[in-house]
Order: sequence, then C-alpha cells, then structure tokens
Amino acid sequence: MFGRFLGLAAVIAAVSIGVAGFAIRAPGSDARVAADADDNSNWTTQRSRGGWDSSVSKPRSSGGEVRLGRSGDSHFYADTNIDGTNIRMMVDSGASIIALTRRDAEAIGIDVDRLPISGTARTAGGDIPMRTVMLDSVEVDGLEVRRVQAAVIDADMGVSLLGQSYLSKLDAVNVEGDTMTLR
Repeated sequence: MFGRFLGLAAVIAAVSIGVAGFAIRAPGSDARVAADADDNSNWTTQRSRGGWDSSVSKPRSSGGEVRLGRSGDSHFYADTNIDGTNIRMMVDSGASIIALTRRDAEAIGIDVDRLPISGTARTAGGDIPMRTVMLDSVEVDGLEVRRVQAAVIDADMGVSLLGQSYLSKLDAVNVEGDTMTLR
C-alpha cells in the first residue's frame, strides 16, 4: 500500500513538472459552462472548518456548478465522462494536464500502443514514458470542455488525474472546507 502511494505521489510530481508546457490557458477557450465571469484566479483554497469528511459524496450540480465532497483519503474525486466513457478521477490542481492510466485510456477506446511516446516523466522510481493525446470531450456533471490535452502514463498510478488542462478552462475552482466547487 505504501509503495503504491509513493508511486502515485511520484507520478503526480512528474506529470506536474514534466509536462508543464502542455497546459496552456488560451483566451476564448471552448469550455461550455454557464457561470459568472470572474477576474480572480481560478484556484483558491480557504480552509475554514476543520476535519475531513469520511464519506465519499456524489457531485451536486446547480446552475452551472458542481460541488464535490472531500473523500476519506482527503482528496476530491469526480465522476467524469470522457469521450462517452465514465471514468472516476482524482482532481489534482497540481497536475499540468489530465493524466490517464493505461486501463482508463483503453476503456475510452485509445489504442495506447499506437500512440508515440512523446516524453518522459522523471520520478523517484525512474523514468516513465508518456504518450499525449487530445480528448474530444471531458465532462463533469454537465461542465463540459472540448479538445482537452491528456497524457497516458505507463505506470501503475492507480487512478487517473483530472488536471489543469481541464480545470484551467473552467471559470472557477474553489475549495472551502470539505467542498470543492467547479464553475
């Protein structure tokens, strides 16, 4: 268990550092989200009440926003729809792009072996090959973003990561206490 956690932490760090050039926030992105325009930064963290919620809550959506409850392991998870396939992902604002496990990429219909290796993530466990791909659509409970950059990671990281290539195209991502709000 500790080895898997350490491996996941190394992959998260590698993806965050190794592929920073892929996540570009372009003006006029084609995110289709109904929300208020806001000039504030897209990521704020305000820890206003203590404790972790030990239950995993389903996303709640209202008026162009999704609320995710903190899970027992202190992370936020989102049930995404990627190119028509449901994938459970850990929300990771530190990951530059979406990082898919091989298993999830193949479930989406990506022929991973036909993708060229486009880079290497350097981790504590060694170098890990990465294969980049453009996803047609990534949706979290109605918040859809089209044409999203992702990387397939050839390592056992356990869970795919919902990174900045999706999050940065939203109007806002906020954490307050044990609730993450996506708009």
